[in-house]
Amino acid sequence: MKTVNTLLLLVLGACIALSAQARDQRDYHEMVYDSGCKTCHDQGMKSFPSDDSCLQCHDMAELAQQTKREGDEARQNPHDSMHYGQEAPCMECHGEHTPKQAICMDCHNFDFPKFKQ
Repeated sequence: MKTVNTLLLLVLGACIALSAQARDQRDYHEMVYDSGCKTCHDQGMKSFPSDDSCLQCHDMAELAQQTKREGDEARQNPHDSMHYGQEAPCMECHGEHTPKQAICMDCHNFDFPKFKQ
């Protein structure tokens, strides 16, 4: 019985540690964490959030305007690209609990200095 209790305690500790780790990774979303995981995980906990979930708080037209570039870099807007327009899935570039890189970087070497993984 003591072994079972110890095992349960270790599993519980690991779950708490993983939750704390996820909370610490993205401080710009801290206000959402207190509302619970399902606030973003609208397709279930084992699935990425849908774009609709992201767009509850983020406006795509505003993001496209904020990341607009000029001159030779005008076509390098990650939120209004020549390949996807404003339709690239959010989770292709952004990850809440694990770092990601912009999908553009699969083929290009653009510099996105304000990129939030």
